Amino acid sequence: MSERTIQLEPSTIAALLNAQRNEITESIIYERLADKVKDPHNSEVLRAIAHDERSHAAFYRQYTGKDVKPRRFKIWWFYLIARLFGLTFGIKLMERGEEEAQEIYARIEDKVPGMRKIIEDEDKHEHQLIDMLDEEMLKYVGSIVLGLNDALVELTGALAGFTLALRDTTLIAVAGLITGVAASLSMGASEYLSTKTEEGENPLKSSIYTGIAYIFTVAFLISPYLIFDNLFLCLAIALLNAIIVIFLFTFYISVAKDLSFKSRFGEMAGISLTVAAITFVIGFVINHFLGVDA
Repeated sequence: MSERTIQLEPSTIAALLNAQRNEITESIIYERLADKVKDPHNSEVLRAIAHDERSHAAFYRQYTGKDVKPRRFKIWWFYLIARLFGLTFGIKLMERGEEEAQEIYARIEDKVPGMRKIIEDEDKHEHQLIDMLDEEMLKYVGSIVLGLNDALVELTGALAGFTLALRDTTLIAVAGLITGVAASLSMGASEYLSTKTEEGENPLKSSIYTGIAYIFTVAFLISPYLIFDNLFLCLAIALLNAIIVIFLFTFYISVAKDLSFKSRFGEMAGISLTVAAITFVIGFVINHFLGVDA
């Protein structure tokens, strides 16, 4: 296909070159991921997206008249993210980062014939393909959320209460660990029984995801009590750890599932910190009026 001969402004050419480089870069990322994933369905979807990206790059090449090199760091970075945290998360995070570029392309669509169709393809077709990806962890995200939520609410509350009632970091850590392990087993069993009545999910896997999410959260929350001696420093770090867990997981879910980050983060953080505050007061009452002191 011959190159376009219409005259474009330097700023438009620069935007098209940037778009061309993005498309080439992302096509390589998709191709590399397609070579590595074991699931034939996911591999086919990734190759289809890579093909679309290359066709878009060829479209931009008609107007720029130049060949561009891919962004090597971006290839390495998003390939690593997708391998560590899952295809859906890695790909949607990458596509989310292109929103600013899409706004720039939208401003020049009237200057470049065919640009509108390319933008529509990017918004529609590629998102449809991404939604076709099939990942096990996303199937059981409800079980993971259950484990995380319960661990955050119960353990932040328990640790806040233990801090004033027991007044010994080692004793608090032991009590928190015992409480957490027992609760994780209980939650895993409950999830197994509840999922057993539903279709489409493996009850054993659901219970394992719930239990693992719970116990990892417990370990992270009680870790300050195993390191520091100051009671209130330990409690402050534990609460900070809870906020970190909520932030990271909410961000992951908001990207992978296309959900609102702010509302979910605010809700989870608000519940956990409110329960912690209430049980902190209960711990104070127990310690002060009942004389429970380690």
